[in-house]
Amino acid sequence: MLNQVILVGKLVSNPKLKKLKDSRSQTVIYLEIKRNTGNSIDGEADSNTIPCILWNGIAEQTVEHCQKGSTIGVKARLVDKEAMLENGELLIYTEVIAEKITFINAKSDE
Repeated sequence: MLNQVILVGKLVSNPKLKKLKDSRSQTVIYLEIKRNTGNSIDGEADSNTIPCILWNGIAEQTVEHCQKGSTIGVKARLVDKEAMLENGELLIYTEVIAEKITFINAKSDE
C-alpha cells in the first residue's frame, strides 16, 4: 500500500513557526495550486488552497527560506482525523503531513 501525495504550488502567506511545549516546531502552510482548466464564468484558471502541516526541521527550513509567493513542491502523506463537534456530530477530515519540501523558487517578491 502507498500513502503519498505530491503537490506543487505557491504559498499564499508567509509561513510562521510555532514552538510547542514539547519543544517540537510546527508550521501550517497554505499552498495554492492552479488547475489547468478555466472556470465557466470568466475563463480564469481555478485553484485550490491546500493546508499542509510541517514539523521540526522541515518547518524551520521552510520558514527560513520561503515567503508568500514562493513556489515549492511538497511530498506528503494523508492522515485521517476525527473531532467531536459541539452539536455531537463526528467530523472526519484529512490532514496533509509534509515529509519533504523542495524549494523551487524559494523567495518571491510578488
